[in-house]
Amino acid sequence: MYNLENIRNQVIQCRTCSRLVNWRETVAAVRRREFKDQEYWGKPVPGFGDPDARVFVVGLAPGAHGSNRTGRMFTGDASGVFLYRALFEAGFANLPTSTRADDLLELKDLYISAICRCVPPDNKPTSEEILSCLPFLVQEFLSFQQIKVVVALGKIAFDGVLKSIFPSGLTNQKPVFGHGKIFTPGLNHPYLVSSYHPSRQNTQTGRLTKEMFSEIWSLVKSCLTDNEVS
Repeated sequence: MYNLENIRNQVIQCRTCSRLVNWRETVAAVRRREFKDQEYWGKPVPGFGDPDARVFVVGLAPGAHGSNRTGRMFTGDASGVFLYRALFEAGFANLPTSTRADDLLELKDLYISAICRCVPPDNKPTSEEILSCLPFLVQEFLSFQQIKVVVALGKIAFDGVLKSIFPSGLTNQKPVFGHGKIFTPGLNHPYLVSSYHPSRQNTQTGRLTKEMFSEIWSLVKSCLTDNEVS
């Protein structure tokens, strides 16, 4: 059994991928103009949430001026604004917004992780960088006793989840990414729900609307309460 605090410490100290180390530290040193007076986190970002969670959410990677600045998943940028509002409305968070790691936000029955823990240039980690980081994801997942639903935000997260959390595949199903899809890996395994990532690119273009994202969390709640989801 893995311990979340130990995993957190290992994540924060990781310097495996030199390209990502250089980039995250450069961003933290240069900073964006609106955050010039703030000290950036500039390190790998560990997971965040309820240690007794039944819902395990997987994103792509920290945002350059979001999580790489604040040190907490989906905190301090537009993606986080979109995500935490939806989680609050669905009852998975106690606040609708989060701007810094030391605010009063608490997640209920839900934990947020990511495929990569360092911000990648252009939000595009290499396949090697993803493979190097996936063991952290597996360790976090295995530290929980009763995960019932895994939510993959975006195709990269979906593919990474399949490689790591569900390496034996999905029972009688072809795992093709799509928004609002539910996969059932088999008896005594969690559901897998796929969603478009709440990135600004998706939300500002209308590819992912507030209503579409709300439906994801309704599906998640159904998975928690229903024996079968068709």
